[in-house]
Amino acid sequence: MISAAQCRAARALIEWSREQLSEASGMDVDAIRDFEYRTRQLADEPRQKLQEALEQAGAVFLAENGAGEGVRLK
Repeated sequence: MISAAQCRAARALIEWSREQLSEASGMDVDAIRDFEYRTRQLADEPRQKLQEALEQAGAVFLAENGAGEGVRLK
């Protein structure tokens, strides 16, 4: 499941605004902002929606592998 930092980084890499991610994921813009600022915890299902939308747009999420979690473009 993606972290707040991965969400911010993925949006930057694919050059999406929160509004674009909101449209693609079906999530509220305020919820995305709060998640990215770490002022709101999201359950697994909403985080999965964000991850899937970002992956469809070209983000690839890297799991913790000793060097830390990350994100890159396809």
